[in-house]
Amino acid sequence: MTALPWIRPGRDDDAAGFIGLIAECWSEYPGCVLDVDGEVPELRRLASHVGERGGALWTAEASGRIVGMIAATPMREDLAWEISRMYVARPYRGTGLAARLLAAAEERIRSAGARRVVLWTDTRFEAAHRFYEKHSFVRAGSIRVLDDKSRSLEFRYAKPIAGTVVEVLDAAAAVSAERRLADVLKACVDDGAVVGFLAPLAMEKARSFWRDRAAEVAAGKRVILCAWVDGAIGGCLQLDMDTPENQSHRAEVRQLIVHPGFRRKGVGRELMARIDQAGLAHGRRLLVLRTWPGGPAEAIVRSLGWNFVGVIPGYAIRPTGEPVDEGYWWKRVE
Repeated sequence: MTALPWIRPGRDDDAAGFIGLIAECWSEYPGCVLDVDGEVPELRRLASHVGERGGALWTAEASGRIVGMIAATPMREDLAWEISRMYVARPYRGTGLAARLLAAAEERIRSAGARRVVLWTDTRFEAAHRFYEKHSFVRAGSIRVLDDKSRSLEFRYAKPIAGTVVEVLDAAAAVSAERRLADVLKACVDDGAVVGFLAPLAMEKARSFWRDRAAEVAAGKRVILCAWVDGAIGGCLQLDMDTPENQSHRAEVRQLIVHPGFRRKGVGRELMARIDQAGLAHGRRLLVLRTWPGGPAEAIVRSLGWNFVGVIPGYAIRPTGEPVDEGYWWKRVE
């Protein structure tokens, strides 16, 4: 790598470079066959093809060579856009180029008034999956089977792209959100949040925690509410439903956490405002939670009609090791 790539609008005369880049990337995966004229003839005039669909195409160029690309096109439903044709040459991976390409596409999508962004990625492209998950995409929907020479199977990834949006994660989404949720948890613990861990929190410990929570989602024992802020996962909240059979009417709200970089934006309140609905959806009509007295969650729960029970002195331990009181709250939902 000898030159910093620059990103510009894609053109039809980039066709040879696009085809060469995609062929180079696909060659890393046995069984991937690029049949341009038989299966993807639009690559010979990709800028026009994308433009005719109302989308945009970007090219990353370095020393006269195409080393990256990405396209974004509007979909017909849900105010959504689709990202496609995202490739970066091997020497430029890990340099931030992929993130720059994605940022360009997301800015265009957001400016078009879209609410959601979707993409499909081959199940074999594991490095791509890690990249998308790092950028707050989560697995959504079923696997798509393509009738092509590569016998492709594709995962669908998606995320909200604008504003603050709270959604429930199913098991597949929870697994794919592990890395980003671990980032949020570590940042909160290291910043002093009283959520069951000592600081500094090791990343692998944070990821293991979310791995276990995803398994509980799959078993129907937990609900995870996730909040995106302008396309980035910024916070989450859980509903623990692992109760004895004679207590299936209640659930415990656990670990309201918001990344320090997303605080004072109403994220915590948006998450708490959705927990009643999540409880009712699973037949839970009595919710309980614990808060750190004087902490940011206390004002939120009080304003949302929760009932205060009392404080247990020294019930929890701060991430720094000192004891801290915890207050108990309850709410009946209908």
